Amino acid sequence: MVGEENRRVQILSFPEEATPSELRVQVREIQEQAWPSPPGSVVPPDAPAHDPVLRPLSMLLVDDGTVLAALDILTKEIVHAGGRFAVGGLSTVVTRRETRGRGHGRRLVAAARETMIARKLDLGLYTCDGPLQAFYESAGWRLLPGAVLVGGTPQNPFPSDQPGFDKVTMADFFSSVARQAEASFRDSRIELYPGEIDKLW
Repeated sequence: MVGEENRRVQILSFPEEATPSELRVQVREIQEQAWPSPPGSVVPPDAPAHDPVLRPLSMLLVDDGTVLAALDILTKEIVHAGGRFAVGGLSTVVTRRETRGRGHGRRLVAAARETMIARKLDLGLYTCDGPLQAFYESAGWRLLPGAVLVGGTPQNPFPSDQPGFDKVTMADFFSSVARQAEASFRDSRIELYPGEIDKLW
């Protein structure tokens, strides 16, 4: 049965705005399971979730038209320690509630890492809740010790070490330029500044 499911399940990728409506509606449904909208808020079920400036790429794990898990890759260029780097981050990683615990999320997160490599990004960089560190490590990512991502904007920064947050920074260094600079990212404040919509992507 597991073998049959693996053959049937496929990973689909689309620019967020080009994701078929019937899939986007499902993605919004499982996002609502994980992060319910405030009462009374009205958001179209297929509305985009991210700032288009960050070139969101939606990756979906789909079984015969049913979305089992979803995430988005957001990208931008940053300047750090005098170098310029093309950076990707994971955002809105979510698995359908009734299919959790079957490895769907891990499979998709690992595929996202491979996608970043294929897209010639220098590194992947994002935060997650502390208890999820082992999950992301199991999908090929690594803890970036002591690193703090500074999100938001320069005028309105949104750091990952603010009070009440339990965030760790995960990363992987893909290009030779990024690998040479890896030490400069450890124990540092990294000015990500993805904007007001995706504050910490």
